[in-house]
Amino acid sequence: MPYYTPRGGLPPQTDLTTDRATFTQAYAVLPARTMSDITTSYLPHWRETRLWIIARPLTGFAETFSQYIVEVSPGGGSDRPETDRSAEAVLFVVDGALTLTLEGQQHALEAGGYAFLTPGSDWELRNDSDATATFHWVRKSYEEVEGIDRPESFVTSDAAVEPTPMPDTGGVWATTRFVDPADLRHDMHVNIVTFQPGGAITFPETHVMEHGLYVLQGKAVYLLNTDWVEVQAGDYMWLRAYCPQACYAGGPEPFRYLLYKDVNRHPGLRPPFR
Repeated sequence: MPYYTPRGGLPPQTDLTTDRATFTQAYAVLPARTMSDITTSYLPHWRETRLWIIARPLTGFAETFSQYIVEVSPGGGSDRPETDRSAEAVLFVVDGALTLTLEGQQHALEAGGYAFLTPGSDWELRNDSDATATFHWVRKSYEEVEGIDRPESFVTSDAAVEPTPMPDTGGVWATTRFVDPADLRHDMHVNIVTFQPGGAITFPETHVMEHGLYVLQGKAVYLLNTDWVEVQAGDYMWLRAYCPQACYAGGPEPFRYLLYKDVNRHPGLRPPFR
């Protein structure tokens, strides 16, 4: 199954500057072309690794999470990947192969591989192959609740989880859910949403959950607040809470995106109102 993977570089000097990049109070769109060499970052304790930080907590932007696209060269990785012991994470591999060592046990992650890492996990990640590997890293500060245990870490894959069709859609809209929505230990979900060509969200969803959407495959026209925006594989969208959203999936292939949302917790009543 294909997953879009950025390769960096720079657009040629002959390209037009005009693009779909948009930053508003309600949403942002980072087109695939923005993932260039000059927009990469680096992290402490990571070897032979660069990344695109596509969402981060920021006034007027993401409030509950950060998201990276991480490119690990052969021999690269980290023995100290996470510096915040309160951070939970999801890793989703889109290209290449990585070795995840989680609580002393090794797991091979290839394209489509998915790992949930509970806060305070002992984990390492490295690229033992001779080709570059790329993965998404979604991080959130876990919200503890008295009487509810932290969720356990686990490793699975896109291929291992059967998508759940949305009711009354004839199967053209389905969600690959990696955790049970009723499991209140989890305060975030990172799922994969799939629309078959012609599938649609036929009403403007307007809800409390903040979203990060990375388009893995295909194309669509997406409603963001009051604007209809064309999006395609490699584009990233951020939607603040209550930003209306809908979409029409174009062809000829399925439209799929990796979706973050915060769930299962009281809204904060004191700043920073998370």
